[in-house]
Amino acid sequence: MHGWLIAAAGGLAVLGMLRLLSPAVILIAVFLLGVGFACNAPAWTSVIPDVVTKEELPSAVTLGGVQMNISGVLGPALGGILLPLLGANTVFALNACGFLLVLIAILSWANPRKRNRAPTESIIESFVGAIRYVRYSRGIQVVLLRAFLFSLLISVIPALLPAVGLKALHLSSAHLGILFTSMAIGSLLGAVFVVPWARERFSSNDVTIIASLLLAAVYILMAAIRHVENFIGVAALGGLGWTLAASELWVVAQQAMPAWTRGRLNAAQLMVSQGGIALGGLAWGAAAAFTGFEYTLLLATLLVCLNLALAGPLSIDFIKSLDSEPALPPRIPTFPEALDPDDGPIAVVAELTVEAKDRKTFLELMRELRLVYLRNGASSVRLYESLANRSVFRLEAVSTTWQEHLLLHRRMTKTERMILDNVLQLHSGEQAAVYHYVLVTKEIANPPPSTYIATTPRPG
Repeated sequence: MHGWLIAAAGGLAVLGMLRLLSPAVILIAVFLLGVGFACNAPAWTSVIPDVVTKEELPSAVTLGGVQMNISGVLGPALGGILLPLLGANTVFALNACGFLLVLIAILSWANPRKRNRAPTESIIESFVGAIRYVRYSRGIQVVLLRAFLFSLLISVIPALLPAVGLKALHLSSAHLGILFTSMAIGSLLGAVFVVPWARERFSSNDVTIIASLLLAAVYILMAAIRHVENFIGVAALGGLGWTLAASELWVVAQQAMPAWTRGRLNAAQLMVSQGGIALGGLAWGAAAAFTGFEYTLLLATLLVCLNLALAGPLSIDFIKSLDSEPALPPRIPTFPEALDPDDGPIAVVAELTVEAKDRKTFLELMRELRLVYLRNGASSVRLYESLANRSVFRLEAVSTTWQEHLLLHRRMTKTERMILDNVLQLHSGEQAAVYHYVLVTKEIANPPPSTYIATTPRPG
């Protein structure tokens, strides 16, 4: 997508030199830049786990947030300095050159981690795959819900900070940037000093609770303090709380996502987060217009406290027992006749004998294994119990094609493979029998025309 960004920014420079710029053209170009950033962001964030080790991931994600905050402060300031000196067209051209440098760096980068190249999927298949994974993965559901609630509540700051600065502190529009600069500085200092300290002493869920308590205090102070110097400190605390919670939620999300679907799940998280901020901005702005920003800030404080009650049931500490690294690929079975990738549906059937004392454990593991199969691509998973012998079970997992069946097992993480191994270990006796079937119902459901001719009785 950097080619797209280069074209959009370079197009502004070229049209400016030709004196063809207009408000409509600028808005269209900004929209195109936004589309480029929206498509680029999921892929960009998905690269981070490939560049750093698992132990370095939290620091790398925090560093990414720091550079965003720094660029958010320095970018507008640098643009404001260069604009009167060089002119808008040159600034647009420099922006395009910056995207070009990033593109060159990406093309020259060699990923040290070699992955099995899976067959490419269409946009529709990728979209359906993302929905399927979220539907059958409680961990991802928790992360997305927590990210949405956090975005909804944190949007109070960008929605009401200008209103407080202009109406309560009587700042001019030119000086309003001081508050946002202070918030960025607080975010930067928090990322450098507070976040590493908190991660050493508290769990991920506890860090988000601390950040929520800090934000509740910030909202109360925003409603009460009317001295500019003190309010600048409050804005810095807001930036600290924002970074503390956002970085932790983002780190947990990256650790919970398997490599094969990280890009599309990052897109889902960005959509949820940005959607929460957008909806929250509208809601808080409307509430402030109706009741005043003081009561709106107190309402936000109450909602933050209510959100703390969800930190237990929706804890993100599940990540401690999760290993999303890919498992070793299984041995591919061989058959007398080779299968084409599009052959199917394919049914894999395993017959298991489970002792009565292990029945409860077996069913609990099967509940987890069913979700594993479904989120990794199986179209259906069924478990049957023999009527003649209640200790005999028949597991049936169906994939739409042979290719999907192979992908399903390649997508499994180490934690998911452990669940499968634990199920097979509960089988009493020799190794569980596993059979592979391909659906041939179409060969008997629609007989060839010659069959009708041969079997239809002649009149008379």
